[in-house]
Amino acid sequence: MKTTAKLLAGFGSAMLLLSSCGNKQNQGGAAAAGGPPPVQSFPVFKIEAKNTTLNSDYPATLQGQQNIEIRPKIDGYIDRIYIDEGSVVKKGQLLFHISAPQYTQDINNAAAAVASAKADVSAAQLQVNKAKPLVEKDIISHYELESAQYTLQARKAALVQANANLANARTNLGYASVTSPVNGVVGTIPYKLGSLVNSSTTQPLTTVSNIGNVYAYFSLNEKQLLEFSRHYEGKTLEAKLAKLPQVSLILSDGSNYPEKGRVETISGLINTETGSASFRATFPNPMRLIRSGGSATIRIPQSLENVILVPQKSTYELQGKRFVYVVDAKGAVKSTEIQIMDLASGQYFVVTSGLKAGDTVVLEGTSNMQDGMTIKPDMQGEDKVYQDLK
Repeated sequence: MKTTAKLLAGFGSAMLLLSSCGNKQNQGGAAAAGGPPPVQSFPVFKIEAKNTTLNSDYPATLQGQQNIEIRPKIDGYIDRIYIDEGSVVKKGQLLFHISAPQYTQDINNAAAAVASAKADVSAAQLQVNKAKPLVEKDIISHYELESAQYTLQARKAALVQANANLANARTNLGYASVTSPVNGVVGTIPYKLGSLVNSSTTQPLTTVSNIGNVYAYFSLNEKQLLEFSRHYEGKTLEAKLAKLPQVSLILSDGSNYPEKGRVETISGLINTETGSASFRATFPNPMRLIRSGGSATIRIPQSLENVILVPQKSTYELQGKRFVYVVDAKGAVKSTEIQIMDLASGQYFVVTSGLKAGDTVVLEGTSNMQDGMTIKPDMQGEDKVYQDLK
């Protein structure tokens, strides 16, 4: 019995000792858990003034320098078509021939009338020549000579009229051959061989577009127009246009057109239906890559010097306002509201107020950050922060 009691007492002492050690360990762990958390490291960067270019994009419609409808001036049937749709033609090149035999007959009639008028003039001239010596000898009265002279004048006038009718008939016959008035590209040809056409035909024979230069038409609303007026120097819109840099053209497939253009004109009125003013930019088109009726995007660059840029990932939005976290010398962060321009420079916002050069800003990872929180700043180099800046 004594031996059993001793064993039980020893076992109890051991359990007490183990319990005591466990309590000490738990107390130590709890103390560690209740202590201050480690300071977390966040990437930060210093604000520096930068130069950048903002691009404003506007949808545009494209038109050739000249789009001329080719219409017949006479009635007849198309008996020759010398070109095809999409052909490049020169000024004066033959496009169509219209069969109009009635105009050939008009020339024959007019030529006969001219010959008859010439004969009448000759006859009247003979009467005048005959009357002159007879009047001088008082064989006939002076009245008869004057009458003969007036008849001669009338015959000469009739000859002038006949010649005019002949010239008009020849002009009409000349309209049977339809030529191009400009250098350009031929559009669609709705009428085929044998089609009857006349001057009142609804559709033109075709359209010739002079696309040596192309016009890109785009619009700015009233707010954009006011911003344009304030940004560029000049007392008149023409003077401001002269200050505009060359503009780019983005084609419908997203590619950049190789030629640069210039904005040349602004419409004098704001369209009351759309609330916008129309602009026209001109681009050279030596390869005739651009055709009338196409669509594209006008890109106008705006150069800015010594402005504050922050990466978009460094900001967050709250109730329609934009904020960043600014880090002080002790590592404490402060939520700071910033004002930015409507246009962004790629992945960067242009800050107009709220930050200054030399401020330290948290670069990223701000989703769980709180105002007043202390962090360990991990300063990032300028080349990394602004590596995407163009």
